[in-house]
Parts: sequence; C-alpha cells; structure tokens
Amino acid sequence: MTADEPLYRRDPDAWQEHLAEGNAKQARKRVGADAILRDDQGRILLVDPDYKPDWDLPGGMIEANEPPVDGLIRELKEELALQLPPSQLALACVDWVAPHGPWDDSLMFIFDGGQLDSDQMSSLQPDQTELRRFGFVDLGKAQHLLKPYVWLRLEAALGATKSRTVAYLHDGHPA
Repeated sequence: MTADEPLYRRDPDAWQEHLAEGNAKQARKRVGADAILRDDQGRILLVDPDYKPDWDLPGGMIEANEPPVDGLIRELKEELALQLPPSQLALACVDWVAPHGPWDDSLMFIFDGGQLDSDQMSSLQPDQTELRRFGFVDLGKAQHLLKPYVWLRLEAALGATKSRTVAYLHDGHPA
C-alpha cells in the first residue's frame, strides 16, 4: 500500500465505514405504489382517502427498505383488507414526480392487479381511519374524480398494460 492510497482499499472495516458515509450523503426518494384493480365489468377501483381532498388509486407510500410490490401488498391489506399475491401484480408504470410544494421528488410505481374475483370483491373492507369510501368507476368518472396527474398516470399505465409494456413517465407524461 502506498502512502497516498486510501486506507479503505485494504481495510474491510474502513471500506464499510466509507460506504456508510457515502450512503448517508446520497439522495433519498419517497416511493409510492398504487394498483389498478377492476371488477367484472372492467371498472377501476378508486378510494376516497380522508387525509386528502381527491379520490385516488388504492395503494400508498412505501416504507424504508421495502420493495414497492411488497409495500403495495401491505397497503392493500391495511386499507381494504385485500390480500393479493405478488403474482397477481404486474408493473405497468413508473412515474418520476418532480419536487412540488413541500415535497421532494418521488417515484410512483403503478401495478396492474387485473380483475378481482368474487371472493376478493366481497372481502373489501375500507379502513375507516384512512378511507371514507371506495368504489368501482368507469374511466370517464375516474378522469373526473382523480387529480389530473393521477389520471395521466392511470391512462399511461392502462395503455402500457394493453401493449404489454411498462410506461416510464415524468410527472404523468412520457419521458
């Protein structure tokens, strides 16, 4: 080892300390995951959260070090008492959301959960501490109920699902 070579190149403990320091300084992003779920008529499941003014897709924010699909499964169970296997969820869209208001940027993952079966439909029970209600709505009503950027995200995710691709968006628009 030469005098000007960093110690962490030969010392495993120093290397781990160096990595931890770099990790602590790197940006952190908020991550959310939502689901597109349909009834037997093809209508989309929307939820009406009590902590914001507009309807939304079911899902929510992912916890630290939690994979997006696992966080979505957790959120669906917490919010709607809906238990979905990961195999029922296919990634349809990733949307990078620019900083806005008090929020830093974030990544939103949209998964297509397909059509719920009759048992899944009958098991839906909204968590009264988070949701005022839920409902299956046609796309025209969904466009009216959702914030414009959520509608753009849903529309892109539906298109990606139909074409068997994954949409990559910036603020709801194709990147």
